[in-house]
Amino acid sequence: MKRPCVLVTGGAGYIGSHTAVELIAAGFDAVLVDDLSNSEVAVIEGVRAITGRDVPFVEADCCDREALERIFTRYEFGSAIHFAASKAVGESLREPMKYYRNNLLSFMNLVELMHETGRRNIVFSSSCTVYGEPRRLPVTERTPRRPAASPYGNTKQICEDILRDAIAAGGGALRGIALRYFNPIGAHPSALIGELPRGVPQNLLPYITQTAAGIRDCLSVYGGDYPTPDGSCIRDYIDVGDLARAHVAAIRHMTGGADVRPYEVYNIGTGRGVSVLELIRRFEQVNRVKVDYKIAGRRAGDIPAIWADPALAAERLDWRAERTLDQTLASAWAWQKRLSGIE
Repeated sequence: MKRPCVLVTGGAGYIGSHTAVELIAAGFDAVLVDDLSNSEVAVIEGVRAITGRDVPFVEADCCDREALERIFTRYEFGSAIHFAASKAVGESLREPMKYYRNNLLSFMNLVELMHETGRRNIVFSSSCTVYGEPRRLPVTERTPRRPAASPYGNTKQICEDILRDAIAAGGGALRGIALRYFNPIGAHPSALIGELPRGVPQNLLPYITQTAAGIRDCLSVYGGDYPTPDGSCIRDYIDVGDLARAHVAAIRHMTGGADVRPYEVYNIGTGRGVSVLELIRRFEQVNRVKVDYKIAGRRAGDIPAIWADPALAAERLDWRAERTLDQTLASAWAWQKRLSGIE
């Protein structure tokens, strides 16, 4: 029997590459598309090494409609997962037009081509940033979306609206799921793929691992005076492999035909908030390394605390986070050691 195929945009990226691995392990084929603006082609070789399959890869910019249309013509797939987007909160505050142009145009091109070619199922990589600064924690899918704290977060809100409205206007031709996920961390247990930031890391854990490896002199903890138990921000840190499996669960849900609504939204997190300082201490304990850090001023676009209530994903997608924080932090350090040649 022919394996169902899924298009993965941003497939050479951090989450896209791990999702490709989980799709193939679950019995799907995957076609990966990436413009390599924030990723490396070596990641594709890592995916192929882990899966033992010659996974197709096309270097293309999803903002280029003609290039994306050629991929639709060349490959047969019924579902798509959209990761292709710029994703740094701080950068989006400095370069908002880059974020609006890239994140909105790439997604509109995908949605239009899915509709025009009769491909039905779209999973959108959304974010907990759509909740802004929530008044109550944990957040559920019924938590109101509030004004986004950054242009990046605003693009996620707008893309959710684009998908919802396109589905409503499509007369049943499209189905979509927006996965609002929290803070992905860690690496594949093989240490063949993981988070691969270019230049100075924008996310916390790569900065921790690079500091532990001696690449960075000191980690800045942005804000020590938030209204949290230790003064640092609290986030819901989810293992990237668990997050990848949520995308597989979403595809299965949409293609399974049982009680599928045209447009659905799910929080993907662990349900536990962990502070920045707690994460640093835990990383040091698990990996028996020292991380030098200092408390710096607050960073624009950050909110004090957010974590998920993932009960709906457990109920309807049969998905739950499985890996422990210790396992995830160990995988991140194993990946960094491989990158840095540390024995």
